[in-house]
Amino acid sequence: METDPEGPRIVVGVDGSEPSILALRLAAQLAPALGARVHAIACWDFPPLFAGYLPPDFYTFETKATKVLHDAVEKAFGTELPPGMTTALERGPAPATLVKAGASAQMLIVGRRGHGGIRGMHLGSVSTACVAHASCPVVVVHEEMKHKLPRPKRQAEMYIH
Repeated sequence: METDPEGPRIVVGVDGSEPSILALRLAAQLAPALGARVHAIACWDFPPLFAGYLPPDFYTFETKATKVLHDAVEKAFGTELPPGMTTALERGPAPATLVKAGASAQMLIVGRRGHGGIRGMHLGSVSTACVAHASCPVVVVHEEMKHKLPRPKRQAEMYIH
């Protein structure tokens, strides 16, 4: 495992879904125990399906990813972010990009959107790739965890109890 010059980190894949917001909250709860900071990543890319048919509109895809990342962080924490938290936009396919980011992380956390019924019993393509290829421990957060993960307390509240 590579070392991160900025210290230990927990990488969180963010796509704006409820499970990715829960993944952010879980990372914030685990980070102090691991002596790590939270690093949220939103991945974006120009779909290869459009290559050759449409001129690449990178600005639109990057702008949307920026909004998704910002909104997810705000939903997870409001205005008070966990200490040392960082965010990044990364261009590239989410599975490969998150696995690469996890190479220098203590942990990689991703959400699983899931579907109902039989399909809901399987991991999605991103979480499956992360579990199969990441060189760090991977946690996959399911939407059902929303009742089990409280919103993190503010810094001041953490020290009062």
